[in-house]
Amino acid sequence: MPSWVWQWTNLFEASREIADRLTRIFLPDAQGNRPVYGGARKFQTDPHWRDHILFYEYFHGDNGAGLGASHQTGWTGLVARMIQYYGSLDAAKALAGPERPATRVYRRT
Repeated sequence: MPSWVWQWTNLFEASREIADRLTRIFLPDAQGNRPVYGGARKFQTDPHWRDHILFYEYFHGDNGAGLGASHQTGWTGLVARMIQYYGSLDAAKALAGPERPATRVYRRT
């Protein structure tokens, strides 16, 4: 029996789950450590560094530790936007709008 279970969801909830998982890489856990800093004690404990978030080029697949360049301003910077977006929106609000973009029909020309 697999350790995972199929869970049906809509696209909004699926995107929210992805955003939540990405966000947790940067948030402190129960011990106050951020997964993005892995075993780098200076970034985990030093009061001058621990709240300065670095956006790395890559992330370790098992523990979320940042790898590669730490000065990225590309796709990892989108995590800040996801926190803002999903912190102020839910599925009912997104689908209740007058345009309902999730249900709009698009045609190829």
